[in-house]
Amino acid sequence: MDMSPITNESGSEEYTNNIAERFRGFLPVVVDVETGGFNSRTDAMLEIAAVILEMDAQGNIQIKETHSKNIDPFPGAVVEKAALEFTGIDIYDPERMPEEEGEALRDIFRPIRHEISATGCTRSVMVAHNAHFDLGFVNAAVNRNQIKRNPFHPFSCFDTSTLAGLAYGQTVLAKACQAAKMDFDNRSAHSALYDAVKTAELFCGIVNRWKDLGGWPTETE
Repeated sequence: MDMSPITNESGSEEYTNNIAERFRGFLPVVVDVETGGFNSRTDAMLEIAAVILEMDAQGNIQIKETHSKNIDPFPGAVVEKAALEFTGIDIYDPERMPEEEGEALRDIFRPIRHEISATGCTRSVMVAHNAHFDLGFVNAAVNRNQIKRNPFHPFSCFDTSTLAGLAYGQTVLAKACQAAKMDFDNRSAHSALYDAVKTAELFCGIVNRWKDLGGWPTETE
């Protein structure tokens, strides 16, 4: 498949490919979860956010839309005090308006599946910071709630911790954003939506920089 740019009437380059061609049929969706602990089988998922990405005519990826949910711990879930202190989440705050876990996930998955169809992708691939942590919690919740239409690949993922270590020599999200000259507010960190947006900005920055350095597009036979 030829993914080379074409020159339009104004003399600028435009890309004929779409985001499906960039990532081998996968739609990258950035996810962050905030949890009641580290064990995906026993500990509660308290927040989830998803950031859907798109590609512009210059072949750069960018944020298209965001979705987030506060989640009520599933029956019998473990919620560690230390985890709440770390995230700052008050699960008893009436203004949280949490949703049941299964319904929250179904609502998050719906626009992702729509975007997969609209872009001609085959499925979504999760992008996250220390991605196997977030993917593990999502997969556990999917199984727990018997959700049959999970848009995410069950084990493949893009880890921005690894990518940032390569690109900037930093693996902590805040430090990687700072190295990339992106704003990062530590007071807003550990909110699923805030962390997902910053992770999305970091991922887009790395992917777009790689393209600008000549690492993409390529021609394949």
